[in-house]
Amino acid sequence: MKTELDVAIIGGGAGGLSAALVLCRARRRVAVIDAGQPRNAPAAHLHGFLTRDGTSPADLIDRGRQEVASYGGHLIDARVLDIDAGDESFRLRLSDDAELSARRLLFATGLTDRLPDVEGIEARWGHDVLHCPYCHGYEIADQPLGVLNAGPTAVEQAATIRNWSTDVTLFTNGSRLEAQERATLTAIGIEAVTTRVDRLVITDDALAGLRLANGTLVTRTALFVAMTPIPNDTLLRHLGAATRDHPMGKFVSTDEQGRTSISGTWAIGNVVDPRAQLITAAGDGSRAAISINTDLIAEDIRLAAATH
Repeated sequence: MKTELDVAIIGGGAGGLSAALVLCRARRRVAVIDAGQPRNAPAAHLHGFLTRDGTSPADLIDRGRQEVASYGGHLIDARVLDIDAGDESFRLRLSDDAELSARRLLFATGLTDRLPDVEGIEARWGHDVLHCPYCHGYEIADQPLGVLNAGPTAVEQAATIRNWSTDVTLFTNGSRLEAQERATLTAIGIEAVTTRVDRLVITDDALAGLRLANGTLVTRTALFVAMTPIPNDTLLRHLGAATRDHPMGKFVSTDEQGRTSISGTWAIGNVVDPRAQLITAAGDGSRAAISINTDLIAEDIRLAAATH
């Protein structure tokens, strides 16, 4: 099957669907291609999204897909395997054997979280093992909280979590702290544990604490971890998109509208910004959609003038 589109949107999260909604309302031929593996799938609720606070991530996406479909947008449950850049359009090959041709591309493919190698973390991810205090801090405020971070942002992350609870322990998982770092933690009332963490202790389907390598159990009811973000940007890099250095790694670079270095392509959300939240990605999707539509209009004018 071959389909001709104005815009192919790769990734059907808040950012991709927001862009699709704007473009469909601009009467563009749009398809959203999504592999069905959202980063926030383990979370029961999302927060900080105006009018949708407390909604499940799945419900937000379901409602977004319904809205896009109501304006004629195509929703394709598949993975993009390959993209070829032609002179006038991009050719996409999908995992369901479909082939698409699109004048413009928008990548909203997100990232993959690489979690610390500690037994129990992956199973509790999105429940009581967390990474974003702005997403989950209010719900666990004033509880005994932990921060597992052995990197250069350890003290900063622990100090941030301190805003939600006075009982915070930083676990460096065997890494040593500098004297100044210890002094800072002491000044703001955060305990530091440098002994290696052996595993999480789960009781009645809830985090009870962290078991250290020396056998000590440190009671905690929620744990924030410093994960490593891996952008899902293989297709973008295959096309030759330029990258930039970010404190959390190397990410594809974009301008304020989401335009990448590859003509005809835009990228938004966590694939280019690991700190973007749902509402941020949705806003970026709307902004990129307007930029894409403006670009298409300019091309339509050029083509009309050339044949007039």
